[in-house]
Amino acid sequence: MTLPATHVFADAGVLVEALADALANQADAAIAARGAFHLVLAGGTTPRALYAELARRGAGDARWHVWYGDERCLPAGHAERNSSMAEQTWLAASRIPPQNRQPIPAERGAAVAAAAYADRLNGVGDFDLVLLGMGEDGHTASLFPGHDWGVEPGSPDVLAVFGAPKPPAGRVSLSAARLNRSAKIWFVITGAGKGEALAQWQAGAPLPVGAMRAREETAVWLDAAVKPWVA
Repeated sequence: MTLPATHVFADAGVLVEALADALANQADAAIAARGAFHLVLAGGTTPRALYAELARRGAGDARWHVWYGDERCLPAGHAERNSSMAEQTWLAASRIPPQNRQPIPAERGAAVAAAAYADRLNGVGDFDLVLLGMGEDGHTASLFPGHDWGVEPGSPDVLAVFGAPKPPAGRVSLSAARLNRSAKIWFVITGAGKGEALAQWQAGAPLPVGAMRAREETAVWLDAAVKPWVA
């Protein structure tokens, strides 16, 4: 098995600059074609740096619609929530109106929040671009090894996750089926600690990351710290 198209950069800073450029191009293309850009955000250190760069550039306007790949079941506004990080780093000061920013209401508990987010997505077309990370165990979003990833066609768009191997145990995640209907999925992976999982992915291990295949493009954005692990 080979990895999806892979882009390798000297360090995370160079990666973030290139990723911000590419994301802006995707937004322009989607808006030119359909009048709107639907973007799914990831949590994590490198996405935080990306959002800071987008904030610096003044990215986003009323034609942008922001969604989340997953969320931890923590109180609204908690510092460890993906939506809190994105709001603080970029969205709150952006020109993207609040009604276009769609956090997962995970403070309501996994089951209720999953149902509520599925209702919000009802009638929403396929995403233009999904940003995903990868954990050291090969998980992505809150789709973990040994759990249901919602891969099969007809799977729910949103999954309630219980017993996550990392706290908090309760999570909400978009399903693999919903993510795979997106036009493009870009994995953003940095640091040598991710190398072993990346090698397992390339070897064909049954990991959540390997279940992700967008309609038009699936790509992996790496920094050089990860690259030596790739055969």
